[in-house]
Amino acid sequence: MPIPTGFATPHRLSAKQRAFQQLQEWIIDGTLRPGEKLNDAELANALGVSRTPVREALQLLNVEGFVEMNPGVSTQVTEVDGEDIAKILPPLAALQSLAAELSAARIAPEGIEELRRLNAEFAEALGKGDTAYALKLDEEFHGAIVESADNSYLANTISTYQAHVRRLFFHNSIILTRDSVEDHEALIGMLEERSGEEAARLARINWLRAIDIYAAKRKSIE
Repeated sequence: MPIPTGFATPHRLSAKQRAFQQLQEWIIDGTLRPGEKLNDAELANALGVSRTPVREALQLLNVEGFVEMNPGVSTQVTEVDGEDIAKILPPLAALQSLAAELSAARIAPEGIEELRRLNAEFAEALGKGDTAYALKLDEEFHGAIVESADNSYLANTISTYQAHVRRLFFHNSIILTRDSVEDHEALIGMLEERSGEEAARLARINWLRAIDIYAAKRKSIE
């Protein structure tokens, strides 16, 4: 099991939190490959922590669907199924839609300006073909809307789904297009007008668009 070295570790987190975040990142970006068996002793050594926080982190990752634990047998990274996009995005779209509706009543003018800045950078990244950075900006864009909704329960649930979206992206199931730039602009306009119902509708459309794009890609290959 190849383990990266020299990676940056976040400060002011518990050993379990650090282990969870790093292992999740390695699973998302494919450093730890689908189907790969994990050795908690090796992981603990690589992360510079004891085996206990690694085991606790793996238990959390098991709950969230990133690893599969078979006590006494093995722990391995779950497989990635591109078709899961049709399972992950609809509930995420519903949650993001609710966040947009709540945000419309709360977002401050400076929040609107921040969304415009992020969308402009998102468009620029897409234009340069830097899709990894574009994904980061897209997540920051929607994250800013979720933050302004001011609902920690909603934010925590969205965060779990968002991690699976990132994993699908790194395994070529999520494809970002210029259509999202226009979706974002329209969504910003509705947030600025305090139109919660319309903002919710546009957010849902934006998130579900990726399913159609993936289906079209599969059809063209077949």
